[in-house]
Amino acid sequence: MDKLFEIQDLCKSFGDKNILKGVSLDIFPQEVVCIIGPSGAGKSTFLRCLNLLERPTNGTILFKNEDILKIKNIDSYRAKVGMVFQQFNLFLNKNVLQNCILAQRKVLKRKKDEAFNIAIESLKKVGMLDYKDYSIQQISGGQKQRVAISRVLCMHPEVILMDEPTSALDPVMVNEVLQVIQNLAKEGRSMIIVTHEMRFAKEVATKVVYMEDGKIIEVGSSDDIFLHPKDEKTKAFLRMNQEKIN
Repeated sequence: MDKLFEIQDLCKSFGDKNILKGVSLDIFPQEVVCIIGPSGAGKSTFLRCLNLLERPTNGTILFKNEDILKIKNIDSYRAKVGMVFQQFNLFLNKNVLQNCILAQRKVLKRKKDEAFNIAIESLKKVGMLDYKDYSIQQISGGQKQRVAISRVLCMHPEVILMDEPTSALDPVMVNEVLQVIQNLAKEGRSMIIVTHEMRFAKEVATKVVYMEDGKIIEVGSSDDIFLHPKDEKTKAFLRMNQEKIN
């Protein structure tokens, strides 16, 4: 099977602070990759490099054999590699439906009717159709995140990146967002998710990546990492998070 991403020796520094220290990883279509690890491990920076929100200091990122660091039309690339953020990043001056239509029209140049129909279908998928005319300020955090997921789905991306999609939510709202993500996983969508929700990662991931101190320490299936970890650092992290896993 052709690789979706081929990441080799990825490094990222901010000034004299090295955040990523030679990260290499292959990601295949239809994989649900959950990236776990302690705060400050470089997980979010790694994800942001994949979407070119950060430019790597060194290393290569191939997306379907194309070097993304040489891509001229970044908007076109980001339409294929969608991103869901911690803080939603919705347009507060647009309503729910308009948030889902805007990028379709601007980036993909879809006609008005087509963009509208795709937005309606996408909102239906995440359970937000009844709120299509609401302003963003009128809806809860969990609903905002579902709209953010809907907006990405409207672009028909080949892979979805999610950076701690539940970390800004109240505990009550976490489950409604995780359920939407689980449904997407069941559809066979390619996703790369940075998450601290260990139980969710254990259930949904086809591949788990454990990162610490800017490096990938261990990669394996959900069972490999959560039931039979090999590296002592992985074992120590999982022991500390045991309550979140079971």
